[in-house]
Amino acid sequence: QVQLVESGGGLVQAGGSLRLSCAASGRTFSSYTMGWFRQAPGKEREFVAAHTWTTLYYADSVKGRFTISRDNAKNTVYLQMNSLKPEDTAVYYCAAGSGAALSPRSYGYWGQGTQVTVSS
Repeated sequence: QVQLVESGGGLVQAGGSLRLSCAASGRTFSSYTMGWFRQAPGKEREFVAAHTWTTLYYADSVKGRFTISRDNAKNTVYLQMNSLKPEDTAVYYCAAGSGAALSPRSYGYWGQGTQVTVSS
């Protein structure tokens, strides 16, 4: 069983930065693929970034602006978001799972989400 708690969301102007954190419970954190997804109003949940044991993945829309990292000693995964755009506005979710890193169906554990709002 894994519990995930996100933090770090908020309101920021376009061009600004935010860092999201996701703290996980459980002793097997390092064995999970950790992912970030987001969902904007009226839209489906979409993949943002993932961190497996060996590989990082990014959605094309955030590549070069967002960075995912993890600290297995702290059971925490981060999402550094730079050069934010109004279209990045969404609820951001942290997830833990295994398998295909880009598919929400690979993730069995989800956090409650944190709101990110980017003003123009």
